[in-house]
Amino acid sequence: MRRRYSVAVRDANALPAIWLLSDARNDARLEEALERLPRGSGFIYRHYHLDGPERLARFLTLRRIARAHDHVLILADSALTATEWGADGIYGAPRALWPRREGLLHLATAHDLAEIGLAARLGADAVLLSPVFPTATHLGAQTLGPVRFRLLAMRSRAPVIALGGMEAGRARRLDWPRWAAIDGLS
Repeated sequence: MRRRYSVAVRDANALPAIWLLSDARNDARLEEALERLPRGSGFIYRHYHLDGPERLARFLTLRRIARAHDHVLILADSALTATEWGADGIYGAPRALWPRREGLLHLATAHDLAEIGLAARLGADAVLLSPVFPTATHLGAQTLGPVRFRLLAMRSRAPVIALGGMEAGRARRLDWPRWAAIDGLS
């Protein structure tokens, strides 16, 4: 059964501390990764490499495992699709999350202060700020680094989830309460 969320989640304690993102790179290991995550973690299903029925079928398989471990399940798609598929919320660029859909979490991506501000204005429940460290997803991209990440994150009205090159050791060094990873958790 899908969780129902209120209009907005402003209490940072209501959000999981650890988030796993799906990708073509970690697809073969997702079942095991979901089972290893601490109970009540977050899972963001992207799977942009799959189309239509194949994407839905993979989602349903992973949803069963996520639900068995009480994970929060977010879909990188529209609010309508998230509702139809039984996800707890949606993930994407701030404008893709508008208009707000009551009962769904809205997780926005951000890379700078302007995107953090836009996410806040559009009512995002949390912001995934990236890339904190070098990442395989965006090889050679400029990173925020720990200092710039913290400066930006402290300006956000919504809780911030660190993303980009994250894994357990880097998360400890960053000393930030919420983090997400693709390779670092799979």
